Amino acid sequence: MQNSRDVIVIGGGVHGASAAWWLTKFAPDLRVTVIERDPTYAKAATALSVASVRSQFSNPVNVAISRFGVDFIRNFGTELALDPGQGDLGLKENGYLFLGGTPDAPAVMEEIAAMQRDHGAATRVLTPQGVAGLFPWMNVEDLTAGSYGPRDEGWFDNMGLLGGFRTAARRQGVEFLHDEAVGLEMAGNRITAVKLASGKVLSCGSVINAAGTRGAQVMAWAGAPIPVEPRKRTVFVIDAPNARHPDAPLIIDHLGYYMRPEHEGWICATVPEGDGPCDVDDFEPEAHLFEDVIWPLLYQRSEGFDACKVQRLWVGHYDYNTLDQNAIVGRDPRRDNLFVLNGFSGHGLQQSPAIGRGMAELVLHGAYRSLDLSELGVERVLEGRPFLERAIV
Repeated sequence: MQNSRDVIVIGGGVHGASAAWWLTKFAPDLRVTVIERDPTYAKAATALSVASVRSQFSNPVNVAISRFGVDFIRNFGTELALDPGQGDLGLKENGYLFLGGTPDAPAVMEEIAAMQRDHGAATRVLTPQGVAGLFPWMNVEDLTAGSYGPRDEGWFDNMGLLGGFRTAARRQGVEFLHDEAVGLEMAGNRITAVKLASGKVLSCGSVINAAGTRGAQVMAWAGAPIPVEPRKRTVFVIDAPNARHPDAPLIIDHLGYYMRPEHEGWICATVPEGDGPCDVDDFEPEAHLFEDVIWPLLYQRSEGFDACKVQRLWVGHYDYNTLDQNAIVGRDPRRDNLFVLNGFSGHGLQQSPAIGRGMAELVLHGAYRSLDLSELGVERVLEGRPFLERAIV
């Protein structure tokens, strides 16, 4: 049939594009269509991400996902056979530094760091004096420990990652369709077609829900709800002329904010008090958060932040999994041919290479063949069984 596809991917952000590329890499004759409502990606989570990658997770599967991801990002052009100059994602390996202030932080951090090292990470736990030795501009009086990854962690070109996946997927025959999914047609437990805003109806063999903050709506059409909602994050780019530390890591402070260097300035953000769901189209920045919340904490960490100026700010959205803030990945057992890529809760970009590969394996073979992602499956959601990351700061 002219309007029939083997796989329809709803959502053309980094996860949809990654899954499409892996699918057609493994099965070159597969008919794959990716539906994307806004090909400018102006308000896509991919475009508005701070684009970082780390090994410092407390669950082994998340560590393994990111270990694969950082190598894939580092060798992106080669992996996708892109033209020279297209595949350099500018990975800046300044590392991650988690700052802990509780009495149990040293022991908890060391236990988790040992697991990370078993997976190839370089994480080491620092005393407060060790933190000060590496970063003498920091006040460490309130710290009990720091967890530092000196390599394989940092940040990279988010839109370069997406653009590369799209370019390589198109070259393998993937169709990227500028349209919007508005509903599903069902026959029993199967999705038979995806209805589009243009009036088209595309029949399908399988559907992958990679719709980000609109993913819960897709699941509602299928009668298979998931606990995912949009959460708003305001990101600030600031200039602090007395605190220029371009070699600093990305710092996640137990005081309640994160920051990383950006050229001669900094990027920083916090979780707003009373954090909850927002409208999917709400991109109005909460500008007061810098002066009211973040700036005093920056100054507490370093007196070099005595003078700060916000240069620009933007809002990005998380597809926030309210059960456990971890990705929901896999075939939905309530629907025979519906696959879920959703609920990444802010760490989806770095996970897209491994998650896309796993999704392709699952669609094509009915099982994972490389990294086992079953702990992230829909089943835990249906059972109300959280797959938690332990708090390490």
